[in-house]
Amino acid sequence: MAFELPALAYATDALEPHIDKMTMEIHHGKHHQAYVDNLNKALAGTDGENQKIEDIIKNISKYAMAVRNNGGGHFNHTLYWSIMSPNGGGAPTGDLAKAIDTAFGSFDEFKKKFAEAGMTRFGSGWSWLSVAADGKLQVSSTPNQDNPLMDIAEVKGTPILGMDVWEHAYYLKYQNRRADYVAAFMNVVNWDAVSERFAKAK
Repeated sequence: MAFELPALAYATDALEPHIDKMTMEIHHGKHHQAYVDNLNKALAGTDGENQKIEDIIKNISKYAMAVRNNGGGHFNHTLYWSIMSPNGGGAPTGDLAKAIDTAFGSFDEFKKKFAEAGMTRFGSGWSWLSVAADGKLQVSSTPNQDNPLMDIAEVKGTPILGMDVWEHAYYLKYQNRRADYVAAFMNVVNWDAVSERFAKAK
């Protein structure tokens, strides 16, 4: 079964003013579509054609670089769209809030670490909040389209929040001001969706 571009759960202009309509249209409709198309090409005729994307990602070292780049691109962006919402922002509650306080001391400290991971990632990549094997939360960053679920990741875990810091994620609106985009991103995070992912990952 070929992979397909997932539909957005909100309109392309719904995240404004934090993330603009044109960026969403190009990022979702062109960039993510290209990852899907190239992933399907790279997997054609291999056993990966019938695998779930999560299983491919977990065993990414067995696959060609084209699968790592495009499979990562598909997985990462699918997560990215799902943890943003026009009604996002604020702070997490319940078990996730407690786990963040335990791991980082406070929500504000988590936000600093998460922003720093995105700001200090040289070139293109991602900032992640993930659940480690011991159930604890951790912040890390990865280059390109890598993620913590990959068997080649330096910091391994199940990602529950990902922030794209590739220039195509913010350059139309923020130009080279990555810090402004990182700050704006926190206003669209759907903490209910992140909490659901946290509950499943534990």
